[in-house]
Amino acid sequence: MVRSSEVKLVLTGFLLLLGLAFNPPALAKAPVAEPGIVSVALSELPAPARETYRLIEQGGPFPYEKDGSVFGNRERLLPAEKRGYYKEYTVVTPGVRNRGLQRIVCGGPARMPDVCYYTVDHYASFRRIAR
Repeated sequence: MVRSSEVKLVLTGFLLLLGLAFNPPALAKAPVAEPGIVSVALSELPAPARETYRLIEQGGPFPYEKDGSVFGNRERLLPAEKRGYYKEYTVVTPGVRNRGLQRIVCGGPARMPDVCYYTVDHYASFRRIAR
């Protein structure tokens, strides 16, 4: 029996080859994509998420003490990196008394991260933030 992940892998390979055949320069400019993670433009994020991203870039101040703490990636949904590479930040959710479910997780240097991800469901899924 063929698994859906195998079918996706084959289709992705086919589409990649098709793109190389018809437009090689476009591939060189395409952002690196992680399997199973779709991108979202920073401008498409809700206003509180854009504000959190702005705070990350300026180094704070952050509304919660836990903001900037190490994200362990225990769910293994993000690319594997050394412990301490990823940091998590709370996206303030209006009407919620606690930290809520939304987060931005960034990897790399604090003010100039290599990559950031947005989650609306407390790490059950991620979208890579395209700057």
